[in-house]
Amino acid sequence: MPDRVTLLNTVHPLCPDVPSDLLQDFFARLDQEYFQRFTPPTIAEHVRLTARLTPEHLCEVAFAEQPDQRCVITIVAYDYFSEFAMICGLLSAFGLNIEEGDIYTFAEKTAPLSSRTSRNEYGPRLRPKATPGLAQKKIVDVFRVQPVPGVELGRKQQHQLADTLSSVITLLDKGQFEEARFAVNRRLVEQLGKRRGSFSGLLHPVQITFDNGQSPVDTVMDIRSDDTPAFLYAFANALAMRNVYISKAQFDVENGKIHDRFYVRNRHGQKLTDAADQQQLRLTAVLIKQFTHALTWAPDPTKALEAFDQFLDLTVQQTKGKAQQEALAFLSDKKTFPLLARLLGASDFLWEDFLRRQHNNLLPLLQDYRDAPLITPRATLRKELDRLVNRAKSDEDRKAALNSFKDREMFRIDMKHIVEPDTALPDFSAALTQLAEAILDRSLKDCQTKLNKLYGPPRLANKKPCPFTVLGLGKFGGRELGYASDIEVLFVYGDAGRTGGKHPIDNSEYFERLGYELLQWIEAKQEGIFHVDVRLRPHGGKGSLTNPFDEIAKYYSDQGLAAPFERQSLIKLRHVAGDPELGKRVETHRDHYVYGSKPLDPNIVLDARRQQLKQLVERGTVNLKHSQGGIVDIEYAVQYLQIKHGSRLPILRTPNTMQALAALVDCGIVTRQDGEALRKAYFFIRMLIDGLRMVRGNAKDRVLPPVESDEFIFLARRVGYTTDDWQAGARHLQTDITQHMTLTKEFFQRTFGRL
Repeated sequence: MPDRVTLLNTVHPLCPDVPSDLLQDFFARLDQEYFQRFTPPTIAEHVRLTARLTPEHLCEVAFAEQPDQRCVITIVAYDYFSEFAMICGLLSAFGLNIEEGDIYTFAEKTAPLSSRTSRNEYGPRLRPKATPGLAQKKIVDVFRVQPVPGVELGRKQQHQLADTLSSVITLLDKGQFEEARFAVNRRLVEQLGKRRGSFSGLLHPVQITFDNGQSPVDTVMDIRSDDTPAFLYAFANALAMRNVYISKAQFDVENGKIHDRFYVRNRHGQKLTDAADQQQLRLTAVLIKQFTHALTWAPDPTKALEAFDQFLDLTVQQTKGKAQQEALAFLSDKKTFPLLARLLGASDFLWEDFLRRQHNNLLPLLQDYRDAPLITPRATLRKELDRLVNRAKSDEDRKAALNSFKDREMFRIDMKHIVEPDTALPDFSAALTQLAEAILDRSLKDCQTKLNKLYGPPRLANKKPCPFTVLGLGKFGGRELGYASDIEVLFVYGDAGRTGGKHPIDNSEYFERLGYELLQWIEAKQEGIFHVDVRLRPHGGKGSLTNPFDEIAKYYSDQGLAAPFERQSLIKLRHVAGDPELGKRVETHRDHYVYGSKPLDPNIVLDARRQQLKQLVERGTVNLKHSQGGIVDIEYAVQYLQIKHGSRLPILRTPNTMQALAALVDCGIVTRQDGEALRKAYFFIRMLIDGLRMVRGNAKDRVLPPVESDEFIFLARRVGYTTDDWQAGARHLQTDITQHMTLTKEFFQRTFGRL
């Protein structure tokens, strides 16, 4: 092997137009091994590619076609954080298997070779030029690739790959690493989705060794395993997330077996000498190799990869000994990865609010979820809740035990709904509703016990116990809860009186304190998940939290102050906790008031809808609840018909929208064709709203993202439109949205008239 100066003198005539300072910089800053692996003509080609780089032109790509459809791809570019991962991801995204590779990065700026040699050793000195971007580190990456079956790498595809790589590196240059990773992930998983059928799902053994003796500055990390798609990308991505820097790498594939060699340093530019760090990277490599296969099951692969990487860190850092072994054994089950991909790729909220904070509770839930039914029997649910709460010694501990149980059960139900998309919405709603009823019932008992110790139990004027009841409204009353729904309630007590303790207070004060205590006892998650909402009480936010029965009966009457929309809202009223006899009295009064002889003016319904459209729907957007053809059109039409005909047809007096619609069809008020169209539209739109709320856990998420956006594509995948062609899935969803909302709008207009 000739020395660098001799080699430089050989290469220089092959690229005479290259500025001398760039040529010297190239030879001074590349690893010695690079000059051993490539011939002078190839080195000259790399030098010429490097000479084309400028601060405005960040990369060069060259293609050399080989026999058997193989191709050598040379990428010369400025060096950026996570760049190698992005390159590997794009190659896989274009359907190219990496068979071999040589990856080199310039060292830090050093003195040029010419300053260390005499003039005649180097030959004639060229006049130095101020080459743009000379000091910036660069990469020289050479890959031998083979297209997967069905993929071509013709001139058109080559131009597309080069343009895409340029756009991704531009994002890296701007510091937009998340945006770059997002762009690569999306293209990659679309490609992997087309190849899903070729994956066996078998786990792949991985052998990993670390050597700190081969290189004076780097740790050499050797990985041997079966060749699997996109592993280089996923693992390089994981290294980048851990601030592990790759200075160079080589890849070889022989008979389907890979040998990847990485030269790496930690975030401080030092070798990886810590045994715990090495073990963490070992586990990361093994598990990410398996998880890569499951990315096609993730609604949003970017979320899935990032959350899985953090999940691995938590598994390694927060579990020890037997617990860690059990966790890793579970993660080694091939059935685990599609499950985690769906879960971690569906919801930012679930990851940030539950999976990360309650990591130790996750694996038992994941292990048990398949065997546990979606709807836990009511008696079993309440027995387990009572067991956990009764073990607590203080009010604060009882409150914490109840909310912990609520969070775990809610997560289990949500998880079942996410990972098993065939779960019927009525079953999902029933599971959430039953949980809410159990939580309210137990909370009420504990809050009453707390207040009774202070003031004694409330009593009526005749000294008999004063009853208290909780009634559900809205989706809760209708047993129609969805993802991130509020728990809407109405608090009613028997009548005036005083408590019977040493420090008695009026019933009105006692029950007001009880209502406040209940609202504090049940803790809502961020953005209002499981938020107990009392805004539908008489006089709204200006009224008392609790009301005696007589005031309820007076307010909700033909002579009372209730607005027409409040009459509609009472259709959903249903006893859910507390004294059942008082609850039944309220329901009976509701029936007389709501389904009495006084008709509901359809113009009032139209006026309400017009105000919603004006105030709640932004121009140019589709609000799945309030836009024309949205959920409100179905609910208002059904409720209007319930009120109109409910006085003579008791079968219509139900708080559940779909039961009411079925009854309207059976009574001949709605045609079977319209009834079926509305039923399908209702469940379809509710599914979409759940899909929107799922990401952030925000009960207010009801607005569709722009149809051409990635957010819309991932919404389509979350709600089951998971074809290999993501764009086609999004188009299919858009067609179905238009169809369902148009039919709903037309039915509403036939019932009431145009808005």
